[in-house]
Amino acid sequence: MKPNRWTNYQFKNGKIAKNRVVVPPMASQTANSLGFVTQKTIQHYEELSKSGAGIVFAEYTYIHQGGKGEPNQLAVDDDSKVGGLKEISRTIHKREALAGLQIVHAGAKTSSALTGLPLLSPSPIPVPVKDHGLETPKSMDANEIEEMIGWYIQAARRAELAGFDIIELHAAHGYGLNQWLSPITNHRNDKFGGDIAGRSCLLLQVVSQIKQLLPNLLVAVRMPAQDHFPQGLLPTDMRWVAKRLENVGVDLIDVSSGIGGWRRPRGINGQGYLVSDADQIKQAVALPVIGVGGIQEGSFIDKILLEQKIDFAAIGRAILKAPILWKEKNLEGLAYTASAAL
Repeated sequence: MKPNRWTNYQFKNGKIAKNRVVVPPMASQTANSLGFVTQKTIQHYEELSKSGAGIVFAEYTYIHQGGKGEPNQLAVDDDSKVGGLKEISRTIHKREALAGLQIVHAGAKTSSALTGLPLLSPSPIPVPVKDHGLETPKSMDANEIEEMIGWYIQAARRAELAGFDIIELHAAHGYGLNQWLSPITNHRNDKFGGDIAGRSCLLLQVVSQIKQLLPNLLVAVRMPAQDHFPQGLLPTDMRWVAKRLENVGVDLIDVSSGIGGWRRPRGINGQGYLVSDADQIKQAVALPVIGVGGIQEGSFIDKILLEQKIDFAAIGRAILKAPILWKEKNLEGLAYTASAAL
């Protein structure tokens, strides 16, 4: 039986997403200046959860002060943040959705003025961002790399304590882990650089150690299928990475854009402008794959599910604009008819 938007999905640990709709992580800037959850944050996720989505991800959440990317960004850098984050997961669970938390270190895609610390990256190369020159970061040494792995592990532990079903490592959009993967920003000549095997070493170590410590926590990775940037990551690179992620226990892959940030590739119009990228990754692994890129309509979700290009569809801006209206138009009223037709 081919799935449609209403079909549930059971993960390896037994947890079930009630349908194939995902609210992706979207920065809300509702935390306070120290990264603590506020009432506005809770209200924000209460609204997004009204969309009826099967998985709702909380926004990109920094794991360490040095990786903070925005002034009012949510944080998971300390145990004191767990109580507030728990309110987010509870809010999402009230709508019978799985709760996800995206965790991130911005690497060099931030400013030392914001973090108060030197920018850390694999190599002293600024992240290429259109129409905006970023600082040159410090190349990390072996001790700093081990520290960063620890920050990710502790952030995952806090997410599980806070009641989240899924953590998502942000390795796309030019943020920290994407900088390690991309040949544009990683020019190292140690085991963490060189070919794609070296450049993916940090990401694979982080995933492997999280899965060993927290075997019941679902781990997703948001990654590009390519950088869509000259001399950047290629689809062959990222298909190789996807297979290795599967081998170390990743549960879900979320395919988005690469080093240049969130961008629509030239010449691709309409809904699902990164679904073809997701399809390339899906063909390489047996893992469920999330597709993104301006998806708006339930009928389009059904089409790309039927074509087996993706397993889940992320609906960002359309749900952010009007969660209840989106649910009324795309998830209510037709479910039983569509299911009966399969």
